[in-house]
Amino acid sequence: MPHDTPLITTIVGGLVFAFALGALALRLKLPPLVGYLTAGILVGPFTPGFQADTALAPELAELGVILLMFGVGQHFSIKDLMAVKSIAVPGALAQIAVATLLGMGLSHFLGWPPGEGLVFGLALSVASTVVLLRTLEEHGWLETGDGKIAVGWLVVEDLVMVITLVLLPAFAGALSGGQAAPSWGQLGWVLALTMAKVAAFVALMLLVGRRFIPWMLECIVHTGNRELFRLGVLATALGVAYGATQLFHISFALGAFFAGMVMAESPFSHRAAEESLPLREAFAVLFFVSVGMLLDPEVLLKDTPVLIATVLIIVAGKSLAAYGIVRLFRRSRATSLRIAASLSQIGEFSFILAGLGMSLGLLSARGQALILAGAIVSILLNPMMFALAERQAARFAARA
Repeated sequence: MPHDTPLITTIVGGLVFAFALGALALRLKLPPLVGYLTAGILVGPFTPGFQADTALAPELAELGVILLMFGVGQHFSIKDLMAVKSIAVPGALAQIAVATLLGMGLSHFLGWPPGEGLVFGLALSVASTVVLLRTLEEHGWLETGDGKIAVGWLVVEDLVMVITLVLLPAFAGALSGGQAAPSWGQLGWVLALTMAKVAAFVALMLLVGRRFIPWMLECIVHTGNRELFRLGVLATALGVAYGATQLFHISFALGAFFAGMVMAESPFSHRAAEESLPLREAFAVLFFVSVGMLLDPEVLLKDTPVLIATVLIIVAGKSLAAYGIVRLFRRSRATSLRIAASLSQIGEFSFILAGLGMSLGLLSARGQALILAGAIVSILLNPMMFALAERQAARFAARA
């Protein structure tokens, strides 16, 4: 028998360490998430002993993102998305702009070139899908008005990052000082092509998927085979997400989200959500393990002042910007605090953007390390941010 089994080793090692340290964290009255991230650090390449495969772990984590966004889409209709567009679209765009400018300001202070500052700032501007949705579910806010605003905000952020990932290579030469920027005509063509692909995918899901997927589920239910039904749900979530990425160059998360929204049209959508829940939870844990694997603990010691500034931008700068924006739309203080707390972290899109910046020569290894360390610290602080938001919201309610 072959003994070189990196896939099995990564899954088993990640889940076993996550279970042990998650249980320990819970015993110490800490969120299990702290244990999952610590497990990732222990099985990562920067610590001695057992090491998981650093190439496979992010792909396994992506499955968790797909299944999680698919489940959210099942509780989120087109009508819900349209209902929050007036606050989610301008709010997300303004918050991305503020966080990017803060990141560029810090990079300018450090003497980095403008191109690196732009990539660094953009990476600090987008919240983690997994962290936000898990927190909303734990607090029972996912299907509330506040939760729908947060999810709509998240969808807009993901769309902006999809466009950024397409446009960044076109501007890489100009940002690094190597060649001239593309003309307005070239830029317009790239942007129009990207938006056309997104529109084509959404139209396909609304016109074809909206009829086919509920019909397919109904046919499977009539067979009476539960195993086949579960397989059909998973095949739909993963197949649509993969097809959206390969054919339309849309992120896995957005593809899965729209697949879930379409499946919500079926009367069996709640059963589908229940069937996918165990795998969704398991792969979400692997996501946090994979995040922990990216952290080099030396960064926490060598670059502490700059790391603190980075975390402040993520936790305080983004939160204050989001709070002010939501208040401008005349929403309650409680709603503003919840939205601000939910966005006070960064995650998977930040890692993707940092990796692209490294490959294009726009981001240094130091910048990438600060983004990764800032993400982990902000994820660890996120439960505390939610607790503070709830406490302050209760005070506002008492005064009222």
